[in-house]
Amino acid sequence: MSADTPTQPISLTQVLEILRDGTLRLEGLLPEGSNYTFLGLVKRKGTTLPAVYKPIKGERPLWDFPENTLAYREVAAFLVSQGLGWDLVPPTVYRPDGPHGPGSLQFFVNAEPEWHYFNVTEAERPAFQRVAAFDVVINNADRKAGHVLKGHDERFWLIDHGVTFHAQHKLRTVIWDFAGQPLPEDVCSDLQAFKERLEDDEDLRGALESLLDPLEVAALRRRIERLLTAGVFPHPRSNYSYPWPPV
Repeated sequence: MSADTPTQPISLTQVLEILRDGTLRLEGLLPEGSNYTFLGLVKRKGTTLPAVYKPIKGERPLWDFPENTLAYREVAAFLVSQGLGWDLVPPTVYRPDGPHGPGSLQFFVNAEPEWHYFNVTEAERPAFQRVAAFDVVINNADRKAGHVLKGHDERFWLIDHGVTFHAQHKLRTVIWDFAGQPLPEDVCSDLQAFKERLEDDEDLRGALESLLDPLEVAALRRRIERLLTAGVFPHPRSNYSYPWPPV
C-alpha cells in the first residue's frame, strides 16, 4: 500500500481532520481479526494517510457487551488516552459515512511486524506502567501482547479497544508485571488531573457520554478513584484475568 504521506510532520489536529473528513478508499481486509477490519487510505487536501476502518456492521456480537458499540469504544479509548496526556492510542475518529457504514477509523501505525509485548526488554519495561494503569482505567477486557505495537521510530502504541469501558469488572491483560507495586507519582498526578477534568469539563464528559453509556462513564470515574486510593497496581483476580490467546 502506498500513500502520499507528508514529508513534513503534521499535527494531531490535522491528522484527526483528515481521518474525519477525508475520502476513504479501502485497500483490503486485514486477516485474523474476530471482527471485520479493513486497511485503507484516507485523503484530504493532497495528504493521504493509511488507516484502519472497523465498520459497526462487521462487529461480532458478544454476550457481555451491548451490540454495535465496539467502534464507539475504540474512539473513547483514544479520548481517554489524550485526556490523560499519555498519547498511547493512535488518532481515532468515528466515521458515520464509511464504505460499509458507520465505524471507527484509526491512523495505521507502521510497526515492526514480529514485535509484541512479550519481546519487551527490561530497559523498555518501565514505560509500560502507564499502559498497565490505562488498561485498569478503561477496564480493558482484551489486552493481548499483540495489541501493543512498536513503531519503526521505537515508539509504543496500543490498539484494539473494542471491548473496554464495561461498567462491571472485565480486566483481562497480559501485563501484570507491576502487580502490587506502587503507582509512580507522575501516573498518580495524571490520573488525578484527568479525574478532575471528568468532573469539571463538560465537553470531555459530553464527548465520552456520546460514545458510552452514562453508567459506563460513571464507572470510569470510580475506577480512577479506586486506583488512586489503592496507590498500587492491582493483582490478577483469577485465570479470567488473562486473555486467550495471549498474543
